[in-house]
Amino acid sequence: MNETKKNNAIFKTLKAAYYPLFALLIALILMAFIIKLMGYDPLNAYQVLFTSSIKSAYGWGETLAMAIALIFSALSFSIADRSGLINLGASGQLYMGGIAGMLVATNFEGLPSIIHIPLVLIAGGLTGAAFGAIASLLKNQFGASEVVTTMMFNYIAMHFCTYLISGPMKNPASDLAQSKSALPSAVLPLLLKGTRLHAGIFIAIAAILFYYILMYHTTVGYQMRVVGMNPKVGEYAGLKIKTNQLLAMAIAGGMAGLGGAIQATVIDVRLTIDWVGNLGFDGLAVAFLGGHSPIGIAISSVFFGLLLSSANKMEMLAKVPSSVVFLFQGIIIALIIGRRIFQLGLIAKWKSNYQNKKSEASDLLEMTRDAEKTKQDALALKQMTKKGSEE
Repeated sequence: MNETKKNNAIFKTLKAAYYPLFALLIALILMAFIIKLMGYDPLNAYQVLFTSSIKSAYGWGETLAMAIALIFSALSFSIADRSGLINLGASGQLYMGGIAGMLVATNFEGLPSIIHIPLVLIAGGLTGAAFGAIASLLKNQFGASEVVTTMMFNYIAMHFCTYLISGPMKNPASDLAQSKSALPSAVLPLLLKGTRLHAGIFIAIAAILFYYILMYHTTVGYQMRVVGMNPKVGEYAGLKIKTNQLLAMAIAGGMAGLGGAIQATVIDVRLTIDWVGNLGFDGLAVAFLGGHSPIGIAISSVFFGLLLSSANKMEMLAKVPSSVVFLFQGIIIALIIGRRIFQLGLIAKWKSNYQNKKSEASDLLEMTRDAEKTKQDALALKQMTKKGSEE
């Protein structure tokens, strides 16, 4: 029995992983053609892109440091997706988490690190959770699409950050629009000398474990997945759809907010204009490539961390613009989303048409049989009438 369950689990894992790997292969081939059309050598570009960051401790440190931020961003999208919501607001939640974390990190001088660091993380997580929950509240109360609201909240958070670092949170010792640096007592320690790899990697691993346990080993996670797969079934089963989705968006925002607090205090050290960059949408690519699974997200975050940390080296050594990495991400997302649209749309439509035609053919066959039977009955009756008249 245990062996059967183990084999089934392996089969399901392979089945879930085959298309992301296929999409990755297709994206690599397409990117090779694009790089060639741009007049560069794709083999040389790929060699630099995939090997330059794994030849040294510094490269590995940068790769894993990038992966930490991507994990939180990807989890933010995946948790909402499992509950039937589309959270495109990870960037805004990162901003808000970073703002809250930096407010704590630049104050309370003299506070020991064992207290200061947890306060930074808690502030970032709670602020991100509140910001994520607003989108769900608007959906529940007014029917506003979370796709639109989360996108708009990204700009609100970004401009709010710009306002703060240009005014209330501006570093008085600098002419630039930036906040003061985080106090040393509020910053997670570095793990590898000469790199930016920090203790946040343990928090990221804990976040992945939390996601796994929440979604697959708790009643709350099971309810979220049921609501995400079919809200009508969940409602029929007595589940509170709005409550589950509100909780999911709060947890999703909390993940991004926590990642923002870590990124702002450890990697950027201070808030600047557009310090989040593309982290929110990079996490989207990580989540899709990882198939929203805990292991998949962990692996794909390291993969994209490798790409992002090596992009500048590819530009310097292979002369290929670093922006092709973002094009590569876009191709992967397009391939994976395209498959989902194809499955949910075209195949469903073809299946419906096939079933309708099959039903029509069955009805026509039944009508033909009925007509034939009626004809035979009429002929038999005619013969009986004729025989009776002759007698």
